[in-house]
Amino acid sequence: MNTIQTLQQPSTADASDNNFDGINFAYNQTRVFTPNNKILRENRIISAFPPDKWLESYRMLRTRCLQSMDAMEWKTLAITSTSDKTGNSLTAVNLAISIAMELDRTALLVDANFLNPSINKLFGMQTDTGLSDYLLHDKDISSMLVNPGIDRLVVLPAGKPIFNSTEMLRSPKMLRLVTELKSRYPSRTIIFDMPPILSHDDALGFSPYVDCVLLVVEEGRTKTDELMHAANLLKDINVLGTVFNKSTDNKIPLKD
Repeated sequence: MNTIQTLQQPSTADASDNNFDGINFAYNQTRVFTPNNKILRENRIISAFPPDKWLESYRMLRTRCLQSMDAMEWKTLAITSTSDKTGNSLTAVNLAISIAMELDRTALLVDANFLNPSINKLFGMQTDTGLSDYLLHDKDISSMLVNPGIDRLVVLPAGKPIFNSTEMLRSPKMLRLVTELKSRYPSRTIIFDMPPILSHDDALGFSPYVDCVLLVVEEGRTKTDELMHAANLLKDINVLGTVFNKSTDNKIPLKD
């Protein structure tokens, strides 16, 4: 299993009120949300930080992911972790933002963690509907998409909780949605934020529907046997690599 990138979490003390400027987009159907920079800084979202080492870490992660995905013509990526609070949702958000910063690409971030949705919280958004409403009630996807104030990035929230989430994520309806999202926009990278693979079977059940999986582990918390167990579960899946999250200075990343 390849190591993609060692990430250090940004400190909220390093932030400023600057946002990254990009090409102006007009969203006609997608709801546009204007985020609160204070909330973004508190949640360590890189769009609230000036260009610095935190941004460069995610740019490096983006470049390595896209190089591998482009070589295989892959468009869909699921991000999971070994356990809760490892940082896979934060990694998913900041990776999606980094991809959207490229002028010739767009990113769609899908919150597929029905048991503990985090994407709305990280952006400070409040939404009543999302992916679960499409799966359960045939609600139109386009009516639930949100632009979080960042050009070329669109978010599909999780929506209401689903207690049979594994079955719904593996349903033919979900497969049709993934297929449609992949074919609709050739320049779009689709990122699915998933629950931890060792505590829920959602990520493992859904993984055959996406092109590849990125596994997030945490320095000082993820145990070797947990990583080996996760690697064994994903042995038949295209694993893009692992992200060594919450690392400190002068630490050595996981070996290939």
